[in-house]
Amino acid sequence: MGKAWVKARRRDPYYRAAKAQGLRSRAVFKLVQIQERFGLIYAGDTILDLGAAPGGWSRAAAELVGPRGRVVAVDRVRLAPMDGVTFVHGDFTDADTQAAIFEALRTPADVVICDAAPKLSGHRSLDVARTLDLARAALGLARRALRPGGRFVTKVFQGDGYRTFLSEVREDFDAVKGYVPPATSKGSAETYVVGLDRTA
Repeated sequence: MGKAWVKARRRDPYYRAAKAQGLRSRAVFKLVQIQERFGLIYAGDTILDLGAAPGGWSRAAAELVGPRGRVVAVDRVRLAPMDGVTFVHGDFTDADTQAAIFEALRTPADVVICDAAPKLSGHRSLDVARTLDLARAALGLARRALRPGGRFVTKVFQGDGYRTFLSEVREDFDAVKGYVPPATSKGSAETYVVGLDRTA
C-alpha cells in the first residue's frame, strides 16, 4: 500500500475510533450501523458469521445476542478465542466445512452475516464478479441454515450482476434492501444486501 493510502487511513475517523476502542477492525461500525437501520440481531439469537476474520463482526454480534445467544464464526484464518463465539476453521464454501458448521449450530440460525471479500485484483469487473460469487455462496448456505423468518446480510460490490443478485435474494426474503453504511470508505463500490423475514 502507498504512503497516501496509509495517511488517508490514519485520518479515517472510523479507523481511529476502532484503534482507540481496541476493536478488531473498523468494519465493526458497519455492522452497528446495519443493526441500527434494520434491527438485524436480537438478544438470544443464534448467529452464523461467514468469513469472520479478524473477528470484529463476531465480537459485536456476541455482545448483541448476550449470554442467551450464540455466534458460530467461520474462516480459513484462525481467530483468537472470544466469549460467546464458537469457531469453525475452514472455507465456508467447502462441503466438509459446511458439515462442521451445521454440527456447531445444532439448531437453525436466526441470522447469517457475511463481511467476507475475496483477494482483490484491482480490476473492477473481476473483483465485482468474485465478490458476487462469494455472496452467492453465503446466500446458498443461508438458505440451508436459516430458520423461517430469519435474517441475512452479505457484502457485495455494485456493478454488473448486482441487480440480478438482489433478485435472487428476493426469492427467499420478504424484504430486501441494498445499504451503504456511513462507515464505508469514500469512493468504495462496497454495499451490503440485507434480507429480512426469510420465507418458509
